[in-house]
Amino acid sequence: MIEPNQKELREKLSELQLQHRDLDATITYLTETAPFDQLHLQRLKKRKLLIKDEISWLENQLLPDIIA
Repeated sequence: MIEPNQKELREKLSELQLQHRDLDATITYLTETAPFDQLHLQRLKKRKLLIKDEISWLENQLLPDIIA
């Protein structure tokens, strides 16, 4: 059985992965349509990077510690 904390982390991870995919699709769409707002695009890319960092942190929290 998954611990409640791990369940919450997995749910948050799934939510962030969905947001990351959505932002990726939005960024792709905006870059393919001209003209586009460069400032808006930069903000979306920055948000996408922040989400990626959160995803990495959550994945590290969910992985068991392995002694090398």
